[in-house]
Amino acid sequence: VQLQASGGGLVQAGDSLRVSCAASGRTFSSYNMGWFRQAPGKEREFVAAISWSGSVTYNSDSVKGRFTISRDNAKNTVFLQMNSLKPEDTAVYLCAATSASGIPTTPQRYDYWGQGTQVTVSS
Repeated sequence: VQLQASGGGLVQAGDSLRVSCAASGRTFSSYNMGWFRQAPGKEREFVAAISWSGSVTYNSDSVKGRFTISRDNAKNTVFLQMNSLKPEDTAVYLCAATSASGIPTTPQRYDYWGQGTQVTVSS
């Protein structure tokens, strides 16, 4: 499966932004999906993940209550709605797909990656 993230941009602290990840291929609905982020000089960080059906989601503590992951299997797209953005949310946001069971939170368990979209939050 090929993934293409979009929707990033420059926003102010407190603003909202929704990033999307479009997938190619007819098997999108069989993959659990995740969002990660990576800031310069830092390791790739888990943000949120969603099961293949959309019935199970999991967020990292750093974004809990502010970010929401969702998916539309009919449109082969996964979304990350980001509210109350903070400067420390600044990073490249990457989507990933995994055939592993459960809701993996480590990058090593994901099979396919998109190229990422830059999100910059100014103070």
